[in-house]
Amino acid sequence: MGNSGSAVKVCTDHQGGINWLSLSPDGQRLLTGSEDGTARLWSTADSQCHGHFQGHESYITFCHLENEAAFTCSADHTIRKWDVVTGQCLAIYRGHTSIVNRILVAKDYLFSGSYDRTARCWSVDKEKQIQEFRGHRNCVLTLAHYSSRDVLEEEEEEEEKEEKVSRDLLVTGSTDCTVKVWWVSSGRCYQTLLGHTGAVLCLILDAPNRELFSGSTDYTIRTWNIVTGEQLKVFKEHQGSVICLELVNRHLYSGSADRTVKCWFVDTGERIQTYKAHKHSVSTLKYHAGILFTGSGDACARAFNSRSGVLQKIFRGHKFIINCIQIHNELLYTASHDGTLRIWDIRGICKRNKRRLKKERSVQGRSSQKGSLSRLFNNKVGCMVQQENGE
Repeated sequence: MGNSGSAVKVCTDHQGGINWLSLSPDGQRLLTGSEDGTARLWSTADSQCHGHFQGHESYITFCHLENEAAFTCSADHTIRKWDVVTGQCLAIYRGHTSIVNRILVAKDYLFSGSYDRTARCWSVDKEKQIQEFRGHRNCVLTLAHYSSRDVLEEEEEEEEKEEKVSRDLLVTGSTDCTVKVWWVSSGRCYQTLLGHTGAVLCLILDAPNRELFSGSTDYTIRTWNIVTGEQLKVFKEHQGSVICLELVNRHLYSGSADRTVKCWFVDTGERIQTYKAHKHSVSTLKYHAGILFTGSGDACARAFNSRSGVLQKIFRGHKFIINCIQIHNELLYTASHDGTLRIWDIRGICKRNKRRLKKERSVQGRSSQKGSLSRLFNNKVGCMVQQENGE
């Protein structure tokens, strides 16, 4: 069992549950989106609220933070862009006809997925819809983006001459059990990935290796080649919906409604670790410095040694499900449906883990050295035997 931890700060400004938490690329700010229809901006330097974004007519489902602008999407069918300094609403993106579930900002594009069964692409600066992606038979829950330049060889790119205007592709996961890959420039569906028998809840992309991972309510994770659309592997050991994914150094971590996280070695499909102790679904997870942090429907966050699976710490204090976690400067931030943002000091477990990793490397180094000396000794003996035999 791990030791319990108490939060160093509890932020209670929201009047409703927090649905998402986003960290700016420079690590200076956090953004929370809430059931109360507002978003709040927090400084990671002093943990104070420095911005209050009001204007949505219903709850905020998801949010995304850049260094100079914040984006929120809502059940009011709109997306909004905000100035992080003044709090002013800079743009309202209208067009969806139902709840907007997810947004993604890439380059000059803003992508969105909705219960209206479509995904859309917008110009970040002009409030203008550039493209609409139609083809899913049910709501679009999750998004990913990449460029064909990241995955295609030159001769393969030549085959896609009609798409030369833009080589960007959007990936969408839907409750219709499919994943689709779309050309952004034309809105044309490039691939439909078939295999799941349940809603696709999460996606994670590894463009350099041409791989896409999808998690579903059918209890499986599937790996796809994003160029050919071929299904590569099916990870089947979960006993509940796969809710969240994290990919680190060819290790895939999956959080599930079966109350566990599993670690898989991507290259072989082997399950190499299971992290237990959760009393409810695992709703979110984050890997940091050899530690796996999880948030659960049991209102607790946990820290596990990622290699051994040993529970190192339990963070108690929330009253409802933890929807999202972020880590910055060895502080853990947890956002919950209880409306609070809690901040936890994780320097102690990070320091202990670094010492453990250093010790393990030292032992491995000595083992490797012994192996080298042994091989050297055996080689010398072999040479002596050969000389004695006149070989």
